[in-house]
Amino acid sequence: MTAEPGACAVAHGETEEEPPGRTLVAVFASPVSRYLLAYAADTGYRTVLFEPDLARTAEGCDLRTALPELDAGTDVVVTDHHRPELGEVLRAALAGAPRWIGVLGNPRHPGPHVAALTALGVPAADIARVHRPVGLNIGSRTPPEIAIATLAGLLADRNDRPGGFDFP
Repeated sequence: MTAEPGACAVAHGETEEEPPGRTLVAVFASPVSRYLLAYAADTGYRTVLFEPDLARTAEGCDLRTALPELDAGTDVVVTDHHRPELGEVLRAALAGAPRWIGVLGNPRHPGPHVAALTALGVPAADIARVHRPVGLNIGSRTPPEIAIATLAGLLADRNDRPGGFDFP
């Protein structure tokens, strides 16, 4: 396998390469969002935490209590699928123009976002834009592992590589 031009030099710190400009919006403060935002910042993402409940906020991040503008350079990851405002937040995200939207959750269980969005009258085609499961299938179980799997999938997609989100 041949390396891309300059990849070795970048890996050895001999030169710097800027990753494509992207924003990662982690939705809801959670143990996973804390790791996801930290790791994403290290890989060149501009990171934002959207948390409407100030009692659940985290320190040390760009915190928003209103969903920021979601453009074609934005990836959105919902890190807590048990929150009652899940459907409303996803409907608002779908109304924007984010590049990618995903909801964390066990792939062996139905995604609660489908029922929540259906109840709000969101068309099936829009609901299908929400990815679930999220991340690469590496058997992750802990918050740091889930964040790594999620970010690895986003990086593969960002770099147009077949990292994949499929779970057989």
